[in-house]
Amino acid sequence: MFGSDEVITQAIDKGQAKVKLAIGAKLILGFFGGALIALGFLADVRVVAAVPKAWASFAPVLGAGVFPLGLIVILLMGGELVTGNMMVVSLSAYDHKVSWRDFLVNLLEITIMNFIGAACVAFFLGHVTGLTHAQPVQATVIAMAQSKITMPFWASLVSGVGCNWLVGISVWLAMAAKDGAGKMLGIWLPIMAFVAIGFQHSIANCFLIPAAIFEGGATWGQFVTNIIPVYLGNIIGGAGVVGGLYYLSLRKLR
Repeated sequence: MFGSDEVITQAIDKGQAKVKLAIGAKLILGFFGGALIALGFLADVRVVAAVPKAWASFAPVLGAGVFPLGLIVILLMGGELVTGNMMVVSLSAYDHKVSWRDFLVNLLEITIMNFIGAACVAFFLGHVTGLTHAQPVQATVIAMAQSKITMPFWASLVSGVGCNWLVGISVWLAMAAKDGAGKMLGIWLPIMAFVAIGFQHSIANCFLIPAAIFEGGATWGQFVTNIIPVYLGNIIGGAGVVGGLYYLSLRKLR
């Protein structure tokens, strides 16, 4: 594995490269990023719905086991995910390699495409195919979405912080590992943990809540009131807790 000093240098370089990426590439890779997270969540929902009632208490953990598929593919094949960029691009901004305006523009560009990718999976691969329409999957989608949208503002924000703390750790571990197996394991464990715990990820919610909307179990107004605190919490977790505090400890206080 690479040491922390080497990883933070990698991350700063990656943040610069993400900002400089051509707009067409950003749009395509941003779409893939949202779609791949959505596919991981679609697999999660299908697993949870298939667990027998006698094993219901194990369903969240079993579903969480397949969710990391999305980030594994994004980080190994290529893709742009805004929650990962919150950590990586912020490190470049802390190191004055890009501006904070660049950071915000990158978040805006990738967020829009992540939403489109996730919502397209929810509609076309979930609703149109019938995968989220048939029971018990439909009931599972709606129940999971309701658990997100009924959470109070501050609870959602703090949940978003916890989520992106773990996402930032997974991205860090992927950069630290020197081979594919190590990268997959480093991504899988923290991501499985945040899903099993129930923390909120803004782009995952861009799949789940629209999926529930398409099945008549939520509204776009509820989506907006959920995504605002979760997204802010994700920024704090990625750019503050991981990016900010690791930059402070590894570059400023040494």
